[in-house]
Amino acid sequence: MIELVRSEWRITQTALGQALGMSQSAVSRLEKKGTSAYSTDILAAAAAHLEIPPTLVGLADSHPQPHAKDGSDDVDRRRFLGGAVAVATTPALAALTDAADTTSGQVAALRLSTSAYRRLDGSTPSRDLEESVRAHVRLIQSITRDADPKQRLRLAAVGSEAASLAGWLAWDMGDNGSARTWYGSAIKAAKAAGNPLLTAYQAGSLAQFEAHAGNGIQALNLAAKARRALGDRRPAIADAWLSSVEALAHAAAGDRRRAERSLTSSRAAVTTLDGQEPPPWPWVFTFTETKVAAARVACGARLGLADWVLSEDAEALATGHEKQRALLVLDIASGHLSSGRVEAAFTLASRALNTGLKYRSGRIVERARAMRRTLTTSAPPKVVRDFDEQLHGVYL
Repeated sequence: MIELVRSEWRITQTALGQALGMSQSAVSRLEKKGTSAYSTDILAAAAAHLEIPPTLVGLADSHPQPHAKDGSDDVDRRRFLGGAVAVATTPALAALTDAADTTSGQVAALRLSTSAYRRLDGSTPSRDLEESVRAHVRLIQSITRDADPKQRLRLAAVGSEAASLAGWLAWDMGDNGSARTWYGSAIKAAKAAGNPLLTAYQAGSLAQFEAHAGNGIQALNLAAKARRALGDRRPAIADAWLSSVEALAHAAAGDRRRAERSLTSSRAAVTTLDGQEPPPWPWVFTFTETKVAAARVACGARLGLADWVLSEDAEALATGHEKQRALLVLDIASGHLSSGRVEAAFTLASRALNTGLKYRSGRIVERARAMRRTLTTSAPPKVVRDFDEQLHGVYL
């Protein structure tokens, strides 16, 4: 609970430790489900600092109850936390309020719901999430209509995040028209919120979509808009990520030299990131050298450069969730195909296609079909015929 709320408030472990008179490592141990001994006084201080209702960290409403000298009270509290945190998380964050803004808890709850849906994407078919996310967007729109002007700015930012997620889901389902519409709405909402960082993130997200769709020039134009929105004072993670998006856009346009230069810039920016600090919102996940490797694989697949693909394949596959890894496997398969290793290529492609069918991902299936079209032969080997049989009758 402490870790979830601290992350929501964008407070580092170091900052929380300073407030509680603890080291960063002690806070880390505290957050790992109480793997080391701690007193209820520490829990009370952390709850007070983070404005968490005491009962949600296993304390009485007023003051921590005296605990037994043998530590049994702490054990009971840890058991309580282990069983109750999952149920209590949403009410806790939704209940957080800012003394200067009585509706901030509402915004926090809506943002937390968006984050929950985003995390579910890694293990849930997009088609199963789409309806819930659309309803979530409608709820944000309804609340925004009745909000005061100041609050609408914050709600616009929340709406931008939700629209971007809807775009991502549409993209995964292979509905590119809806994906563009949602991403466009996310950019407009970010601008309405007056948040340059969020505007740049959403423009970069649409650029990434267009690059994967093969629209290199459009992707580069959008990436340039994202950089203009950020200005000179942009976080290193934005530089690293946007450079990787630009690399993919150059690859989509067939420009190897510029793609390689952008990848070099992305890798250089990654080295300046502090892995101990959380990424600035709206970045939810960190950007690492592994993700640069994944970008290089994707660029290599589009440029037909087997050496780019096969030199980074092992590291690239260490990133992302199962659906994202399936797309990388298809890029790696393309690298094998470019090298003439047909059986290896379609063995990998078949594995990725199984994942696409498991999650009913239109994007994965279409990427598999695109790879199949690159092989033209009147006598395909058995592994290719088996792959064709897998694709037969798939309507995604």
